[in-house]
Amino acid sequence: MPIFYFAMPGFYILAVYILAAVLPAWFLLRYIYRHDTVEKEPAGLLASLLLMGVAAALCSGVLEGLGEAVLYRLADPGSPLYTVLLAFFVVALVEEGTKFLFLRARTWRNPNFNYRFDGIVYAVFVSLGFAAFENIQYVLHYGLSVALPRALFAVPGHMSFAVFMGLFYGRAKLYEAWGDRRRCRWSLMRAYVTSVLLHGFYDACAMRGTGGAMAVFLVFVVFMFRSAFKHVKQESFTDEPV
Repeated sequence: MPIFYFAMPGFYILAVYILAAVLPAWFLLRYIYRHDTVEKEPAGLLASLLLMGVAAALCSGVLEGLGEAVLYRLADPGSPLYTVLLAFFVVALVEEGTKFLFLRARTWRNPNFNYRFDGIVYAVFVSLGFAAFENIQYVLHYGLSVALPRALFAVPGHMSFAVFMGLFYGRAKLYEAWGDRRRCRWSLMRAYVTSVLLHGFYDACAMRGTGGAMAVFLVFVVFMFRSAFKHVKQESFTDEPV
């Protein structure tokens, strides 16, 4: 009997784990793609942005490890201050920073970046490439028990951070086309800072883990998710060339 016959159950289990990790990102990617109604982006560009997200996740893993090592020497790991600093100045700053750098390097001068809504599409594809890769790691390490909560919170969270990043990123491209360098730079800064603040607050509440922090977390994510989806619809409907 062929050896691979005995390996098949393990293969199917692995496939189930990976599907559980990837499907939430796929559904959200499809949602964003469908709202790009004026001019669809090339499949090759979108695939490369997903890979940029994976690259951002790999870079973030290294940089966050260095950041945690430094922070461990500066603050008591059991203190609320440590949690806040870790959430904002290590995790959020690094993860949104690597996403933003790969996003801009791949798309800012790309000729396909010719509509304002493209900024949201590009940012979300990078972010969900990051989230899907991160989700695979979590599910393979902790099992299917983490798949549902991450599908409900972590993956939509990454998408929401990216929607606000892309919102200002697209406006920055528009201002550049108008020759308004000051507003272009300001919008690029807002793209990064807004995503960092949202990500940092999300993580600070989740990491704190107290009853009060989790209540604030749930209210926050409901409003953030609703706002992100509202912006997607609005920006899609009012899209304009840049």
